[in-house]
Amino acid sequence: MYRIELTSDAIDDLADICCYIKRNDSVESAKNIVEQIKETISALNEACNGSYPRELLAAGVKEFREIYFKPYRIIYTVIGDIVLVVLIADGRRDLQRILEERLLK
Repeated sequence: MYRIELTSDAIDDLADICCYIKRNDSVESAKNIVEQIKETISALNEACNGSYPRELLAAGVKEFREIYFKPYRIIYTVIGDIVLVVLIADGRRDLQRILEERLLK
């Protein structure tokens, strides 16, 4: 069993996703999507079997994994018994740049 934590960046990502959906769809849709993302993240407490993000794998980085919910990619790393979520982003965005900025500093 793992304990799940989100970095402050990942918390900000979730808030940004919520705000974007509220502006472009509805409050109800935003709540629904955010709740489903949280449920997807919660499943990591039992199994951390995500795939390697292709953008990081191409750079030889294997310390991060990812899972998906709809177009959203949830990037995390496992440190002992902690699953640390570091990024939650729409997979249609330029994730190469985002990952480089946030994870390969």
